[in-house]
Formats: sequence, structure tokens, C-alpha cells
Amino acid sequence: MKVSSRAARREIRNRTRTQRAASRINRRGNASLTTHCIAAGLTPKEARTVASSLRKATTKLGITGTAARTHAAGRMRDSRRYTPAQVAQAAVIYRPRKASYVLAAAKLALAA
Repeated sequence: MKVSSRAARREIRNRTRTQRAASRINRRGNASLTTHCIAAGLTPKEARTVASSLRKATTKLGITGTAARTHAAGRMRDSRRYTPAQVAQAAVIYRPRKASYVLAAAKLALAA
């Protein structure tokens, strides 16, 4: 496979992932912190990292989100879903150092 083809496929895959997450948030009105981060343009691995930090921020602010049940690895687990406004509040006090995380935090803060 050509390098240009590989890069093009990667770009399409990234755009598709971001768009699906964003449309899911618009459709439901709320989503997990990881889904919000993916919608902001992060990869799933980076999104999990940022979501973990945002969870700490939501705890500081007293934002609880909505309780939900999620299918994960063949079993159910408890999770929380947050509205874009709640995520924007948490993103304001989140202070990342990595450049891609700073950009994502800015997008999350403007999402509401």
C-alpha cells in the first residue's frame, strides 16, 4: 500500500470517529467524557487520558452527571454521562500541558 493511501485512510478513519462521536452527543444530549473527548478530535487512547483528568475536575466542581449502564467486554458496568455544558465547565479548570490536549480542552470548553 502506498504511503499516501495509508495517510488518506488514516485521515478518513479519524474524521469518521470524530463525526460519529459528535452526532451521538447531538442525538442523545449527553455522553461519557471519553466520547466528548473523541468528538473534540482526540484518539481513543488520548481521549481516555483526558477524560480521566476531566473526571477529577468534575469531582472538584461537584458535577455528577447522569448515571448510566454500559456494555463493556461482555458485561455491564456503571458509568456517568455528561451534557456538553457540564463538560465545558470541567474543561475550564482543566490545565493540560500537551499541545493536542490544550487544543482539545479549548474545543470542549467551546462545545457548550
